[in-house]
Amino acid sequence: MWGLLLALAALAPAVGLGLGAPGTSTLGSTAPAPPEGPRPTPAPRRGPAQPAPAHGTSGQQVRIRVIKKKKIIVKKRKKPSGASPPVTAKPGATTSPARTLNVPERREPGCPPLGLESLRISDSQLEASSSQSFGLGPHRGRLNIQSGLEDGDLYDGAWCAEQQDTEPWLQVDARSPTRFSGVITQGRNSVWRYDWVTSYKVQFSNDSRTWWGSRNHSSGLDAVFPANSDPETPVLNLLPEPQVARFIRLLPQTWLQGGSPCLRAEILACPVSDPNNLLPEDHARGSPDPLDFRHHNYKAMRKLMKEVNEQCPNITRIYSIGRSHQGLKLYVMELSDRPGEHELGEPEVRYVAGMHGNEALGRELLLLLMQFLCREFLRGNPRVTRLLTETRVHLLPSMNPDGYETAYRRGSELVGWAEGRWTYQGIDLNHNFADLNTPLWDAEDDGLVPHTVPNHHLPLPAYYTLPNATVAPETRAVIEWMKRIPFVLSANLHGGELVVSYPFDMTRTPWAARELTPTPDDAVFRWLSTVYAGTNRAMQDTSRRPCHSQDFSLHGNIINGADWHTVPGSMNDFSYLHTNCFEVTVELSCDKFPHESELPQEWENNKDALLTYLEQVRVGIAGVVRDKDTELGIADAVIAVDGINHDVTTAWGGDYWRLLTPGDYMVTASAEGYHSVTRSCRVTFEEGPVPCNFLLTKTPKQRLRELLAAGAKLPPDLRRRLERLRGQKD
Repeated sequence: MWGLLLALAALAPAVGLGLGAPGTSTLGSTAPAPPEGPRPTPAPRRGPAQPAPAHGTSGQQVRIRVIKKKKIIVKKRKKPSGASPPVTAKPGATTSPARTLNVPERREPGCPPLGLESLRISDSQLEASSSQSFGLGPHRGRLNIQSGLEDGDLYDGAWCAEQQDTEPWLQVDARSPTRFSGVITQGRNSVWRYDWVTSYKVQFSNDSRTWWGSRNHSSGLDAVFPANSDPETPVLNLLPEPQVARFIRLLPQTWLQGGSPCLRAEILACPVSDPNNLLPEDHARGSPDPLDFRHHNYKAMRKLMKEVNEQCPNITRIYSIGRSHQGLKLYVMELSDRPGEHELGEPEVRYVAGMHGNEALGRELLLLLMQFLCREFLRGNPRVTRLLTETRVHLLPSMNPDGYETAYRRGSELVGWAEGRWTYQGIDLNHNFADLNTPLWDAEDDGLVPHTVPNHHLPLPAYYTLPNATVAPETRAVIEWMKRIPFVLSANLHGGELVVSYPFDMTRTPWAARELTPTPDDAVFRWLSTVYAGTNRAMQDTSRRPCHSQDFSLHGNIINGADWHTVPGSMNDFSYLHTNCFEVTVELSCDKFPHESELPQEWENNKDALLTYLEQVRVGIAGVVRDKDTELGIADAVIAVDGINHDVTTAWGGDYWRLLTPGDYMVTASAEGYHSVTRSCRVTFEEGPVPCNFLLTKTPKQRLRELLAAGAKLPPDLRRRLERLRGQKD
């Protein structure tokens, strides 16, 4: 009889017997789209497939549905050695267990993540019964960790026990009394393998020797929790009753037939104070700034931006650059001492976040930045005052609001690696800008640059402007925004890694997956990237481990985008080739969607870097190109730097900014109808930008055209010269 009950208890998660923990739930039955890169088509699953739970069953009316040709691997486990510890060794929690299997679309579990995904839990805190290889060791059992393109020994996509391990387990040491409330699991991230655990048990300990399990209230038996049915979808199980302990163990019970017991996990846990003060207290990770540290959906974001505008009406302006496919406005917060107008000689800078909707940290950092700038300006902070007096700052916190709403509804721990990344139309905005690299490089190979084909402000290809072109409305809105405002500097905020990447993002060799492909302004881009990486606290933490499969700290936490992985149609490349703006990508955190409890620390990690990067718009030369006779500014004049095959142009008032690293440069200003002027400009390490102004004189041909167009009588010298030219022609 007891043998039958034990077998039914082990099968409960798979066949829906109602013997599982009443607080367990599986969120996200639909698997997200696979990550970028080749993935072979999986063979038909041979088991164990998990049928849907039979709702309304009880211990008295048991119904078992048998599916032929599918097999569930069930192994009997011995009871933990030793009797259950006394109550004093296993302090209980006072909160009542969850009572329902129906979980709302968005929910906040009682405890935040322990920190496996965010790397707050170190490798030394993770142990396992066995590992297939070092690359599949317990240190890889972290939620959303990604393997390399080649499943190597060092960086694989999960913890995997040895196949001959009959009692596998993964253990986490919280290092202090902790209130464990839930577990989130995934399968193995791999290009070549399909491995995931389909059910598991949970045990706890205070000394790693004596263990007790999580029990069902109804049966009193160890709870068996349903796990995963695909490699990527995170599955949350809340414990029937939270447990206070130092150690927690996950014990896989069943897994995909033909595969291995592999999983990635996050633990939901709250710290518990030590009444005897025997353990060092883990001080809360916070920020001294009184800002709104929480995740904001579209409605909350609009409200917050309005509050900032009302608090600082003299230095802020909110405007929209367009709408998403679902009709959500793409709001921008502008901060300047004279918002709403371009001041002559004042550079324009921008931050863009949320291109991938599930990479939420950038969105929150920009919302925090606008609050901070407003507050510090009112307080008279000299650094902020100078920034907003000398620069016009534009913050676009959500370029893909449709994708973010999808991710937000799933929640920070359950959204996974890909869901919400794309727009509602399924477009990846990071590949959706026009490819201007290919026509430029083709023209360079033919020797046409820069005399026949310009090396800057390349036009949009004809195919890209067609009505049926696959261009997202969000992308079109940003392109029109770029055209309206003469941006000089920008950063595009992403998540999932800790590195700053700079153009070019697309490899010059068409078939190369990665290849060093620098721009003519490689020195400037490396400087800009180093400035952000060098002032980011997390990137400068020498004790931190790599996020996934590459250790970017070996190269200063910066990388050429194409040398990382090729991205055709990126916003960085488009911005550089279609406008004057220099733009980099900042990967802010290993965790794409950090829990709200992590936001204060993430703000502190990035606050100084965000400010310092904006200040780099002062590096280089700046000035105004004017007509020598009228002293009016000349729009669209070309500024060329000798030795750098990339030019910039003046704004409508004749002002320009050219980012350059310290050195001596020969700079030429030219415009149609004017004689070109070349002068030497020295960029120093002092506060810039260095003034480098130009006065251009009209050519005689241009003066003649203007006079004839105005119907004026020609001056005698021009009339005699024109007669001589006509005589020579005759």
